[in-house]
Amino acid sequence: MIHGYFLGALHDLVAWLLYPVIGALLLALFMLLVECGIALAERFKTLALYRQQSLTRFEHYAQKRLERSDLLARCGPILGLMGTLIPLGPGLTALGDGNIEILAIALSVAFDTTVLGLLVGLVAYVISRLRRRWYEQTWQQMTEADS
Repeated sequence: MIHGYFLGALHDLVAWLLYPVIGALLLALFMLLVECGIALAERFKTLALYRQQSLTRFEHYAQKRLERSDLLARCGPILGLMGTLIPLGPGLTALGDGNIEILAIALSVAFDTTVLGLLVGLVAYVISRLRRRWYEQTWQQMTEADS
């Protein structure tokens, strides 16, 4: 009997997580758009300004920027997978009950969150790779100028 209550509470907790996961995905998408804008500014303006600064200041800046884009690259797909799996439980239950409409809605949410999570991860990964290359070039130019 306790086993049934425990499983019911676990199911309710997981179902409750769907909206925070969707909210986190939307926040990650917003942060990704901000990072895209910052990356464009870096490419055409900011890195040229940092070449005139100290190496430690540039290192701190580069580390902060890379941490944020790396975090988005890892969290986007994780949130997408969570958004996929959470609605599948009620969707499969609805299939067992013969309610195809609920199953269709659950699958739609599952696929949408998967695509959104993968999009966030992919674009953030590309930004991270580009930044690493830009920062290495800037670092080399700064160390050559100091020599």
